[in-house]
Amino acid sequence: MEIPLRQRLSFKQAGLTVLVAFILGALLSLVQIGVDYASEDAAINREIRALMEISHNPAARIAYNIDAELAQELVVGLRHSPAIIGARIVDSNGEVLASAEQPSVQSRYRVFSDFLFGSSRHFETKLSVDHAPDEQLGMLQLDVDTYAFGSNFLKRSMLTLVSGFTRSLLLSVILLVLFYFMLTKPFNQVIQALAGRDLRTPDRTPLPCPPGHERDELGVLVKVANRQFASIATEIEQRRTAEDRLTEYLGELEAIVSARTVELKAANSRLSRSNEELEQARRDALAMAQARSIFLANMSHEIRTPLNGLLGMLALSLEGALSSEQRQQLSIAHDSGKVLVDLLNDILDLSKFEAGQLELENIAFDLGALVEGTASLLSQNAQSGVELTCLIDPRLPTQVLGDPTRVRQIVSNLLSNALKFTREGRVDIRIKAEGGYIRLDVRDTGIGIAADAQARIFQPFTQAGADITRQFGGTGLGLALTRRLCEAMQGTLELQSTPGNGSCFSAILPLPSLEAAPPAPRLHGRVLAICGADTGLAELLPALIGNWGLSYRRLDSASDVDDIDADVLISDCPACMEKLRQQTAAPIILVTAYGSFLDAEHAAALAPLEQVARPLSRHHLLQALKHALEHSVDETSDTQPEAVAPRKPARVLLVEDNPVNQLVAKGMLGKQGVEVLLANNGQQALEKLQEETVDLVLMDCNMPIMDGYEASRRIRQTPALQHLPIIALTANALSEERERCLAAGMNDYLAKPFRREELLALLDQWLPA
Repeated sequence: MEIPLRQRLSFKQAGLTVLVAFILGALLSLVQIGVDYASEDAAINREIRALMEISHNPAARIAYNIDAELAQELVVGLRHSPAIIGARIVDSNGEVLASAEQPSVQSRYRVFSDFLFGSSRHFETKLSVDHAPDEQLGMLQLDVDTYAFGSNFLKRSMLTLVSGFTRSLLLSVILLVLFYFMLTKPFNQVIQALAGRDLRTPDRTPLPCPPGHERDELGVLVKVANRQFASIATEIEQRRTAEDRLTEYLGELEAIVSARTVELKAANSRLSRSNEELEQARRDALAMAQARSIFLANMSHEIRTPLNGLLGMLALSLEGALSSEQRQQLSIAHDSGKVLVDLLNDILDLSKFEAGQLELENIAFDLGALVEGTASLLSQNAQSGVELTCLIDPRLPTQVLGDPTRVRQIVSNLLSNALKFTREGRVDIRIKAEGGYIRLDVRDTGIGIAADAQARIFQPFTQAGADITRQFGGTGLGLALTRRLCEAMQGTLELQSTPGNGSCFSAILPLPSLEAAPPAPRLHGRVLAICGADTGLAELLPALIGNWGLSYRRLDSASDVDDIDADVLISDCPACMEKLRQQTAAPIILVTAYGSFLDAEHAAALAPLEQVARPLSRHHLLQALKHALEHSVDETSDTQPEAVAPRKPARVLLVEDNPVNQLVAKGMLGKQGVEVLLANNGQQALEKLQEETVDLVLMDCNMPIMDGYEASRRIRQTPALQHLPIIALTANALSEERERCLAAGMNDYLAKPFRREELLALLDQWLPA
């Protein structure tokens, strides 16, 4: 078996040895060349300096006597040196007494010399005589061509490199020959001996060892191979004996297999019966799951229907004339009802997760507006000493793709949790885009969460501890549902918390951007903010106001104001208003907590003054700044953040079989100037539509005689009513109910119990303009 030259150990070992020697030789050669280069570089300066010292006295005497002829002879003599390309003698007045030049030597290797030593060097020395050393008679100037020295250096460097390469090559040849006789040839002998062995035949003859290698590695290899051959021979003999014994056992095995076959047939019969039992159990489980879904739907409907009436009547009662005690009692009852609705929604959502029935929408929506609206609704839950702030990145896309309902639920749960456990300080919700994800952080300064409880709080019906449940209440469903919603949207929910220092929940959701942030509006003016440096307002204003082109300055308190030079003042301190008004007539924007506006008389005395509620939204701040900069603050804006536009008169048909819910919806709509017609079931609704003209239908789904689904289908079959808006009012909050309503021909869906704001928003959307 012949091994190619490049694959032999001798060649590889010689190659590695020569490579190491070549590298070391090259490094040593480079070191030698470097030392030679430094020496040559110093030699250039040294030789020229020596030449100038020799020429100094004659040149000084020539300059002293101002002898131009001798000066010319001297510079011509200096030019005879091959390194001198220019020589000049200049007198004390700067006049050239004599000069001589010659061209530089041209060579194709000159570029290397110029790179190392430079193309030329200039030398000059002052001329003076011995009896007057301080009197300068002139200058001796020399221009030196470095190639005269560099060419010698290049030749020596080339000789050094060539000699080193030759030594390495010679060493490789010598080592290759030595390694062949010392390694390759003996190894080939052993390989040929191994190739001649037949491992299928027992052979105990030992392999011969090459002479002179009995005690080195090759000899050890031969000894190990001989032991292995002996072991293989023994194993072959034992295997043949085992094969003979195996043949004897084969007959016995056939009899055993026959007996086992009979047993397997019996086991197969039992397995078939077990499969039938499992299939029946699966059908029973499916039936139980279906029964559970029907039970959830029925319980949802039965609970939501009276809840809608309860909350609606409480909301209508709160708008009437009540004493302070009565208003407080009804408000507590109304808030308790809303808590019950939230609990019911959380239980239904968790049931959908467990049943795998939760479906997510994928539609475009404005994330910033959704977060600001949700925070505004929840601001009334904040304690009096808690500041709620929405910090939205100006680069956040206007439209993202996802499920707005579930995103709102995530925001609502995290904010509600933060507000519940924060008695003073701040609650901030911060939104920004990171790559293809949206990061939503809710940070509070509340009680914090211990490290051992941080994993436990994401379990349903579990809180951080029993004392937390006693002190703050709650069911422990919000965070569990939030984490599952994030996971269902292919996102994550992270928590960072320290007991006593607050918590930060971070929801990272993959919400693709559909529409980039529009160009910021441009305003002109100067804004002065008076608020603490650690407030949310101080963090919110610079990003928004600077993005709108306004100049911005902040002071900690009104006492820091010496000279107010601003077009608009923004403050979160109602107590500072009178002092600020005494110092300036500029418009003031007062940012206060929910329900803490100044009374009309006090606000009128401070005009021009506009009040906006926390959390401060981008739209409200922009509108307030525009009004203030235009000095056109409306009188009604002194007592409320926005004026409500009057609603266009409309006629609405309410199809509802529950008398309480009829009163609730009629009371909500009547206060908005909407005329309400009533029908107790779908059949009456069809009759009413034949007799009356209406602008919109509010349709309950579960009614006697004719339900809402059938009534909607028949309305759509009437040509004159095909485009009449129909909004479903149903107590069934399961996910498939919305699709069922839309399939019946309804335009939109509202689950009971609903709030007046939700109902009026649908009216604004579907009533004709």
